[in-house]
Amino acid sequence: SDASGSASAAASSASTAASTLANKADTTYVDSQIGAINVSTVSTTAPSSPAAGDMWFDTTTGTNSMKVWSGSAWDQMSNKFTASGGTESTYSSGGIQYKVHTFTSSGTFTAEASGSVDILVVAGGGGGGFDVGGGGGAGGYYHGTSISVSASSINVTVGGGGAKGTSGNAYGGNGGDSTFGSTTVTGGGAGGSWSGEATAVGRNGGSGGGANRPSSGIFRSGGSHIGIGLGHSGGNAGVSGNYAHCSAAGGGAGGAGSNALNGTNVAGGLGLYNSISGTNVYYAKGGDGAGQDQGNWANPPANTGEGGHGAGTSGNAGASGIVIVRYTV
Repeated sequence: SDASGSASAAASSASTAASTLANKADTTYVDSQIGAINVSTVSTTAPSSPAAGDMWFDTTTGTNSMKVWSGSAWDQMSNKFTASGGTESTYSSGGIQYKVHTFTSSGTFTAEASGSVDILVVAGGGGGGFDVGGGGGAGGYYHGTSISVSASSINVTVGGGGAKGTSGNAYGGNGGDSTFGSTTVTGGGAGGSWSGEATAVGRNGGSGGGANRPSSGIFRSGGSHIGIGLGHSGGNAGVSGNYAHCSAAGGGAGGAGSNALNGTNVAGGLGLYNSISGTNVYYAKGGDGAGQDQGNWANPPANTGEGGHGAGTSGNAGASGIVIVRYTV
C-alpha cells in the first residue's frame, strides 16, 4: 500500500513538473514569437510611425513583399538584389546604403536577381571644329530611376569622345553612343570647321555642335539635339551681323550653346550635376566656341561627355562618356 502511494505521488509530481515546464515554454514562445507578429502589418500601404524592427508585408510587390523598418527606411528582406560589373563601390546617404557600378569603358552588368536600379547614361562629346572652330556638342544625358531589371547579363557601352577637326574642309567626329541594355543615348555633334560651306554648320547629336564663322555674313546653324535624354542645340553663326572671325558653341544637357560673337570666345551650353555615384559631378557641358587667334584649350575631363572646344587652329576632342548603375543594399 505504501509503495503504491509513493508511486502515485511520484507520478503526480512528475506530471505537475512537466505541465509547469510546458506552460513556461508556451509563455516564452508567446512572448518572443507570437508577440512579434503584433508589430507586423499585412497591407498595401506602409504602417505609420514604425519602430526599428517592425515588419511590413507589402501585398502589392509580390516576391519583394517582406520588409523591415531599419529606423530610417523600409529595407527589403526577400529576393535581395545583387549584381556585378564595372568598378564597384558603396556609400550612404540619408541613412540609406547604396551600391554603385561605374563603367568608364564598355562591359557587362550582371544582375543575380530581379530588382530595381537607377542609371546614368552619358554619351561621348562631339569634337571641336578646326580654324576658329565651333564647339562640339555634349553627349546625350539620360538619368533613369527605378528601372526594372531581371536576372541577366546586360551589355554596357561607353561612347568615346569625337575626334577634333583637323581640316577646314572636314568635320571632326561625333561622340560615340552610350548604352545600358536597350537604352541608347546619342553622342554629341561635332562643331563646324571653317572653309567649305558644307562643314561650317554644326552637326546633330545628343547635343548639337556649334556653327563655324560664315563668310560674307552667311547664316549657319548649330546642330540639333536628337535621341533620348537631355540635350540642346548648338549655337548659330552669322546672327545680327556678328560673323567675323568667330564661331558658336556646342549645346549641353542643361542649355543651348551660345551664338557666335565678333572676335570673341563664347561659352558652351550648360551641363548638369549628378550625384548618383556618391560624388556630385558635372556632366555633358557643351564645348566653347572660338574667337579669332584663340589658342587651344585644355582637353575636357574624361568620362564627363563634355564637348570638345573650338580653337583658333585645331580644336579639342570631345570627352568620353560614362554609365553608372546604383541600387540600395
